Amino acid sequence: MQKTQAGRQAHARQERNAASTAPSAPPQATTGGAPGAGALFLFLLAGIYFGVVMTKSEAVSWFRIQEMFRFQSFHMYGIIMMAVLVAGVSLQVIKRLGVKSLSGEPITVPPKAWGRGHRYLIGGTMFGLGWGLTGACPGPIFALMGSGIGVALVVLLSALAGSWTYAHLRPKLPH
Repeated sequence: MQKTQAGRQAHARQERNAASTAPSAPPQATTGGAPGAGALFLFLLAGIYFGVVMTKSEAVSWFRIQEMFRFQSFHMYGIIMMAVLVAGVSLQVIKRLGVKSLSGEPITVPPKAWGRGHRYLIGGTMFGLGWGLTGACPGPIFALMGSGIGVALVVLLSALAGSWTYAHLRPKLPH
């Protein structure tokens, strides 16, 4: 026991001496690279939790979404209003506390340039039509697939096709 403790102390002294005589390396800047496996696992757990909450709150229900668009139920409006409230409070907390990202950069939300508002009107209309026709906005698509509703794959592929089309046409669109 004495030898082991003495050995540890000698090793610690050697490390301290080596650290004090070695030239100091410049601090490594974080570049915000890809997250590690542990972070990805946490993201997976958060996604599963999000899917369970979306399913249990019936936010993925086609019938609930149709009720909302027909103004027959407050259920979905309540969920959306709570999401907006939580997002607004969260952004204010982030702003007032000066919260930084994992890479150390300040989190900011740049102001939106409205212009004439055509892009928001057209994009919102397309989004609303897709949501109304399919009964799914992008968030619940994976929750629907995870709960065994295979037709949500068609919605996912359509959303990906729409995103690809926008990315392809974006340079030609007026912004």
